[in-house]
Formats: sequence, structure tokens, C-alpha cells
Amino acid sequence: MGNIFENTENAFVLKSDSELERAHFLFRMIANEPLVRIGTAVTNFAIKAHLPVDGLIRATVFDHFCGGVNEEDCLPVVDKMFSQGVCSVLDYSVEGKAEESSFDTVLEKTLKLLEFVKEKDAIPFAVFKPTGFGRFALYQKLTEGESLSEEEQAEWDRIEQRFDTVCSKAEAMGVSLLIDAEESWMQGAADELVERLMRKYNTQRTVVCNTLQMYRWDRMDYLKEQHAKANAGGYRIGYKLVRGAYMEKENDRAKEKGYPTPICESKKATDQNFDTALRYVLDNLDTISLFAGTHNEESSLLLVDLMAEKGIENGDLRVWFGQLYGMSDHISYNLSMRGYNVAKYLPFGPVRDVMPYLIRRAEENTSVAGQTSRELELIQREKARRRT
Repeated sequence: MGNIFENTENAFVLKSDSELERAHFLFRMIANEPLVRIGTAVTNFAIKAHLPVDGLIRATVFDHFCGGVNEEDCLPVVDKMFSQGVCSVLDYSVEGKAEESSFDTVLEKTLKLLEFVKEKDAIPFAVFKPTGFGRFALYQKLTEGESLSEEEQAEWDRIEQRFDTVCSKAEAMGVSLLIDAEESWMQGAADELVERLMRKYNTQRTVVCNTLQMYRWDRMDYLKEQHAKANAGGYRIGYKLVRGAYMEKENDRAKEKGYPTPICESKKATDQNFDTALRYVLDNLDTISLFAGTHNEESSLLLVDLMAEKGIENGDLRVWFGQLYGMSDHISYNLSMRGYNVAKYLPFGPVRDVMPYLIRRAEENTSVAGQTSRELELIQREKARRRT
């Protein structure tokens, strides 16, 4: 199939002229790496100094990349996207909290999101991060094979209970969960926990879906290993495939600690790893469900072609395409208009609490070769089309 992502009228069908101008402004700023660094420093200072910048942030970067400050605030955005066939994954994107009360709040939010998922066809999944339910250091300690103190074991038991509570409710309500992946040095403990939950809850359908970061060279072997276990155990597995979001941090830590980096040797190797995983899942779709989280046009087109080759219907609910809200609309809307299952990750939360997420988005766009320039090119083309 040719490139179906060139239609800018489809891509920006929901954007008013003023929203298109804001997007143009934001991506021009993001394209300037020194400006991103300066803006990040100024924003962090303003927030720590409690300066009144919430309104400015909300009117610019927040409203472009986020759905709102709470679930209800997101609903107009959810309904608007769903009018064009694009679903939403509401993502409570408050990061960096490390208290038990915060973990319980995230649990309550996630349970509430399950209610939204149940009530609205426009929200097909709920999602959470492992560190939303427990301390990073505890996952790291288990991943590195260290034993826990009695107090730490009680803390880990609470983490396991939070996971199980959400998965149990998801199974009872007939909805599905996406569990995000994080840094490699804590991910092992999260993976083991999610594997146990898949074995417990995925016997009839795919309730629990883990995330594979395909910039890690070991993830294809891990996928095959998990598939063999699922086949032997008689349960389904589900995976969100992504390239990954912590590459610089991963490489820097490996160099500092003196161990081989878990990251693929090149962008090309990562792309090959991702596409190999797509092929593997499509070959085993009877037992593996797929959420392809990618902004890469080539991988998206490959998945479209593989589905056609294998006679998989565009709307087969075992296959989803996913992008982040505020990015790659040319992929999302051109796919949805052809009947594919598409969902946008829609972050929400208090403006100041979501800033670490927004800063990471800006830094990622700056570091991914071609991402921002492609966004700008498409926006400029649509602006020209509207003028004619």
C-alpha cells in the first residue's frame, strides 16, 4: 500500500485555524533544542517558585498535549475525537510521587477510569504505570535480586494488591488494561508481576497487557519466552509495542555502572526489532493481542500491509494502533477513516503535576530525528490548503 498518511485534510479535520496556528508555534519552538532546554529550566523554576504560570501553560503546551485537569474535563476532547473514529486512553500523567497516599490516589483514579471505560465505547482501555502503584526503589531492589526487609515486603505486598485490585475489576467489567514500561533496572520486577496477572486473568480474553520497549535488544527473546509460557499455561498475552522513552538515561547509566547497554546499537536496529515483533504478533494473533504504540509511518504502514496479507479485517479488535494526543494526527486520523482501531493516549491531571510529562514530550520530540520537522511540514501544508 502507498503512503496513506499524506492527506492533511483528514489529519487536521478537528483542528480550527487557531488550533493549527498554536500547533505550528509549538512545534517550531520544540524544533529548537536550545530553546527547549531554556524553556524547561524556566518552567521548572516558575513552578518551584509558585509563580502564576498555570494559565499560560494551559493555554499553550498543556491544551495541545493534554485532555484536561481531570476525567470530566477530558470528555469533550474524547467525544470530539470519537466523532472521527479515534478512541482515547485516559492517562493520569502525574509523575514523581513516592508516598503511600499518592499510590492509593493513583489506584482510586485507575479504578474510576475503569468505570469510564465501561460506560464509553470511546475509551477502550485503562492504563497505569508500575511506579504509580509503588516506589521505584522497591522495583529496582527486586529486579536486582536483593532481598527485602520485613517492612519492604509489606510494602511490596501492597503494590501487588493494588495491581490485583485493578486487574480483578477490569476482568469483572469486561474491559482491558495497558500497563506501561519504565527503566530497565526496575522493569524486571514489574514484568514478573504482570506475567502472574496475565496467567490469572487472561484465560478467557486479554484483560492484562504489558508493554515491550523494542529499543531493548532483549525484548524479542522475552516476547517469544512469554508466548511459550502462555501456550503451555493456556492463557492469552497482550502487548503494547513501543520503541521506548528512556534511551539517553539507559545509555548513561550503563556507561556509568560499567555494564552493557540494554539499548539496541542503532536506530535502524531498533526499527528492525520493532517490525520483527509486529510480524511475530501478527503470526500468532490467536493468542497475542497487539497495541502498536508508534509514531513511525513505516511501521504503521507495515502493520497495515501485514493485516491485508493475512486477511485480518481492518477493525479486528485484537489489533490497535496508538499515538499520543497532540502528535502524529496524520497517522491516527487517516487510519481511523479507513476503519482501523486507533486510540490516542490522552494525558490529564493538574497542570503543575503534569509538567514533568510535558517536559519529557518536548525533549523526546527534540531528540527524535525527523519527528518535529514532519509535524511542521504537514501543518504548513494544511495551512496552505486552507488558504486556497
